[in-house]
Amino acid sequence: MRGGHVGFVVIFILLATAGNLGGEFAGDYSKLSGIIIPGFASTQLRAWSILDCPYSPLDFNPLDLVWLDTTKLLSAVNCWLKCMMLDPYNQTDHNECKSRPDSGLSAITELDPGYITGPLSSVWKEWIKWCIEFGIEANAIIAVPYDWRLSPSKLEERDLYFHKLKLTFETALKLRGGPSIVFAHSLGNNVFRYFLEWLKLEIAPKEYGRWLDDHIHAYFAVGAPLLGAIETVKATLSGSTFGLPVSEGTVRLMFNTFGSSIWMLPFSKYCTTDNVYRRHFSGGNRKYHHAYHCDEHELKSKYSGWPTNIINIEVPSNRGNEVYPSVVETPQTNLSGKECGFPTQLSFSAREVSDGTFFKAIKNYDPDSERLFHLLKKSYHDDPILNPLTPWERPPLKNIFCIYGVDSKTEVGYYFAPSGKPYPDNWIITDVIYEIEGSLYSRSGNLVEGNPGATSGDETVPYHSLSWCKNWLGPKVNITRTPQSEHDGSDVQVHLNIEHQHGEDIIPNMTKLPTMKYITYYEDSESFPGTRTAVWELDKANHRNIVRSPALMRELWLEMWHDIHPDKKSKFVTKGGV
Repeated sequence: MRGGHVGFVVIFILLATAGNLGGEFAGDYSKLSGIIIPGFASTQLRAWSILDCPYSPLDFNPLDLVWLDTTKLLSAVNCWLKCMMLDPYNQTDHNECKSRPDSGLSAITELDPGYITGPLSSVWKEWIKWCIEFGIEANAIIAVPYDWRLSPSKLEERDLYFHKLKLTFETALKLRGGPSIVFAHSLGNNVFRYFLEWLKLEIAPKEYGRWLDDHIHAYFAVGAPLLGAIETVKATLSGSTFGLPVSEGTVRLMFNTFGSSIWMLPFSKYCTTDNVYRRHFSGGNRKYHHAYHCDEHELKSKYSGWPTNIINIEVPSNRGNEVYPSVVETPQTNLSGKECGFPTQLSFSAREVSDGTFFKAIKNYDPDSERLFHLLKKSYHDDPILNPLTPWERPPLKNIFCIYGVDSKTEVGYYFAPSGKPYPDNWIITDVIYEIEGSLYSRSGNLVEGNPGATSGDETVPYHSLSWCKNWLGPKVNITRTPQSEHDGSDVQVHLNIEHQHGEDIIPNMTKLPTMKYITYYEDSESFPGTRTAVWELDKANHRNIVRSPALMRELWLEMWHDIHPDKKSKFVTKGGV
């Protein structure tokens, strides 16, 4: 029976249980490994230098915790920033301090509870504790922390991160005898996507698919910002503290030096780039600019397919900056036709954010825009492996489960205006557009016109981005909706063999009681032989807390238990009860 509070770690109880696994892997769970790829700001960073802080009794010494030591942050914020910030152009360390990611499980178990990501700061600590209590072998669980400040190419260039990740999979296979389960959260999914593309250029084409089958049994993509995250824009322009005890301007200064600040920008689902993989093996040059190619839908649709414009921003008139002391001195010349003395409001879609149009438009009004455009072009548009600001295709893996929260109030657009303060506090948010219950509302509660989705996102990533993985499903989909709480099977709704058009959302015609939280499962109905694809939508599951959700933990366990059941008659676990 579905229900109860079975921990996610119970998946790994099966590591000591013999049985057949779904797909072509025939063995037992004692041979499997679990590989965790954490999200943004979810890896500890430690000092790798000596820094004397003259106005504080607390200095930084090698291996001192930097991310996140709130005591030093509060008492020596300038020193702390030196250890956190990077050069915005070449991503090198500050000349007085450098930090590096910690290694092993300890790097992700606990950052500093109560700050930056709230409960997520200690989620892995609780998870590992469960593993120990259930007697799971220490070498069966592998964390792959990374420097979440860096762009993907810098992760490889500086730390050989993707080489190491490949060796991690190969070592796990050799050590335990079976493939791995990948569990990625938030930005960790972007990291894993880049790894799969990087791997194409490291392994012969005929061996690529075999390597994936041998080393990866299943991929659980949790809270993946598949088309980007709107909050990245807020962090870029005005700062987002996420609970840190510092000003938004200070966080903005820091965040905009990170190469990863661009990685989660929202982008259009209608625009793609050249396939570097095919060109590489035909003798092409890997040093190549990824030109955007947008189909006709980008021109015909509003807002690049998103619910609304991502950014609406007021820029100064041609009077100069005596009215706006927050901006740099050079006035924008292409606004000379506007009425003198009144600001001009500009609007930007997701495509115009990701292709650099927005940053070029405000380059005369914000000193960060030039640096961010440089990062965007060098580290993303010109990346030799992949431009990550393009829509995902289904990874070529046998078993994929895309899991995310829905039906929470989520930001989808912003209105900015000059604040009258100096940089980095030169912009202020004058209004926010939210999606909730299939409609758009302003911060004041007024209904807003636009293209809202069927529901809303997980408070951090909009539904439009989270649900992109529904395109990985085939033309026939089974849909099941069950309560998240314990139930006897009487409140299970099932629709079989629903037609699914690629590029269109699947909206189930099912009921919801307002007092009940549900899980809605979208599962391939024998669409692609030899593979499984499923999408799970959890009502009211918060982006940062979803990996701690008892309902999610229970469903993951049941799905894996179903894999080894000798009498199973379906690709996925039955949702009807006992």
